[in-house]
Amino acid sequence: MVSMRHIVLTPGAVRFLPQITLEVKAAAATVTVMASPEQLAEQQLQIQLHQKVLGIVPNYYSSYNWNAEHLWPRQKFELAFKAEIDPVTFVVIGAEAGIEQEGDRFPAYGQGVEGYAKRYGAAYANDFIGAMIGDALLPSVFHQDPRYFYKGKGSFMSRAMYAVSRSVLCRGDDKQTEFDYSRVIGDFASGAISNAYYPAGSRGAELVVSNGLIDIGGNAATNLIREFVLPALTSHAPEGARKSSIHLF
Repeated sequence: MVSMRHIVLTPGAVRFLPQITLEVKAAAATVTVMASPEQLAEQQLQIQLHQKVLGIVPNYYSSYNWNAEHLWPRQKFELAFKAEIDPVTFVVIGAEAGIEQEGDRFPAYGQGVEGYAKRYGAAYANDFIGAMIGDALLPSVFHQDPRYFYKGKGSFMSRAMYAVSRSVLCRGDDKQTEFDYSRVIGDFASGAISNAYYPAGSRGAELVVSNGLIDIGGNAATNLIREFVLPALTSHAPEGARKSSIHLF
């Protein structure tokens, strides 16, 4: 190989050099792609929106990821709206209206198809308003997470107490446990708003209090089912959650 130091060109001279080959050594490069917390929360939310009991009944509000990112306001409204427009929700409301009609609750509505339709409309309005206020609007204002975070560990009693307590306690967006202002205020707020469409004879403070307490009690019962029963029946639930649910019985 000709050394570049020994090549001397005079004006107008031409010199042909042998082919020069450059050796390129292989190099390893590592690229790390990081998702923003909001993007990660969106991915986790989409997994939850595919959780269904026996492939039919929505189980959107159960989070099996204890360290999940908190939801942003847009995501809280999306979760509440998706739950309220799910076909199963309409079926459940239909059953609730049927029970009310059978027990002749709100007798001013009457019986027959018309009475059932009024009870159905009032029940769905109650449910929808409660979800939008208690699971979306107020959680956005108070920075609280509307989901139930599956415990799955500890004794039966500790898990049961945890589940029941989550009817009045929740996780804040900072992942700290706090009083669930969103859900409790939302339950009583929907009861207050229901005075606008329930029969005049059934309106008043009693309706507000009874509906609010019924919702809180219903949340406690639902949380017990979420903790002990649903994981084994829910699609996309982690295997660990399935086992802790199955082994209970």
